[in-house]
Amino acid sequence: MLPFVETTNHIHLQPSMFIGPTVKDAAHTATSISISNSRKSVNHERMKQCLIKEAQTLLQLSGVEKITSVFFGGGTPSLAQPETIKIFLESISKHISPHSQTEISMEVNPTSIEMDSLREFKAAGVNRVSIGVQTLNTEALHILGRDHSVQESLKCLEMAKSLFPSHVSLDLIYGWPGQSLDMWLAELKEILQICDHHISLYQLTIERGTQLFKSIQENKLKLPDSDVTEDMYLQAVELLDQNGFERYEVSNFAKEHCYSYHNLAYWTGVDYIGVGPGAHGRFIPRDKGQREARIQTLEPDNWMWEVENYSHATRKCIPLTMQDQLEELLSVGLRTKSGVTHFASSKICPKRSIEDLLLHNQKVQFYIHKGLLVLDNRGLKPSSEGMNIIDSILPDLLIALQDANNTAIYNEK
Repeated sequence: MLPFVETTNHIHLQPSMFIGPTVKDAAHTATSISISNSRKSVNHERMKQCLIKEAQTLLQLSGVEKITSVFFGGGTPSLAQPETIKIFLESISKHISPHSQTEISMEVNPTSIEMDSLREFKAAGVNRVSIGVQTLNTEALHILGRDHSVQESLKCLEMAKSLFPSHVSLDLIYGWPGQSLDMWLAELKEILQICDHHISLYQLTIERGTQLFKSIQENKLKLPDSDVTEDMYLQAVELLDQNGFERYEVSNFAKEHCYSYHNLAYWTGVDYIGVGPGAHGRFIPRDKGQREARIQTLEPDNWMWEVENYSHATRKCIPLTMQDQLEELLSVGLRTKSGVTHFASSKICPKRSIEDLLLHNQKVQFYIHKGLLVLDNRGLKPSSEGMNIIDSILPDLLIALQDANNTAIYNEK
């Protein structure tokens, strides 16, 4: 059973350190992007002061008392100066228990400039890293527009394992042009010989307007067929299981319960604050009483100006209705092994149970009857077979939820 984080007076904080282009990841996909590796164009002192100022403002607005995890993500956060991370964490330290196991994690690209700072990031307070290895194929790294080498990936991994034992995650991409099933399985077996306790797998998707998109459109490169990428995923799940990795979310695998707690925060509906350019958050402002989706200004220069003048740079606040919140909970929660608990659902919709909301739908009943979904005294979750096709199941669940809303099976009053 996965750990469940109680949200009362707790929060997941996500400072977004945008030092390069932004990456938008779907739950089971990754995008091809080239990341700048230069620190010179960044005013680190100004960025640091703005991060601290915005974090303090949003913490006060949320009324939170305890931070359960901190995640430095977005762009290339490891290109930030370690001193920025250190001072930022010190500024929020009163919200972190000094004896707690608070996860403080960071995304890292395995370039030499970032590798050199790993020890300093640990000294600054980081205790978990996620390394964007992507692939151990040199040609594929070039196709994907990555600016690190296979040798750098291997060196970075060994260094990270020595600094953060059992707290290193690898991000891998499969389904890139020219990759066969045998190539993927051989690469994954090689990874399993050297990895730590966490692996994330993402199928490549192509962004319009990129060089990779253009090359595929012009038939210069060819993606694997869909049945091949399906086999890549299913055989990877089997191989990882044989090597002690638990699939606790569709794309995430952990050995010895070394889960990513910032990911669990998203998937279980925990409130989180997004700080920094383009960051996203979900929390209940204490002056409003309704959960909001909050988006910070994307452009770093504009973001800093707004923070300096208004104490935060929240560009958009979207009040989330009960329907919105339930849809989000189902969409992310049912991608996990533990699914959606009755407790989490009842916090959003206290008057109606999961059964009331979904079991009126014949397709939902069919999925349960076929063993693809399991409804028990803890909640609703996918079976192992159900996780394999959860993207096909979720639309029917969301339709069932919408039907419940339309027929007034539940109301928001």
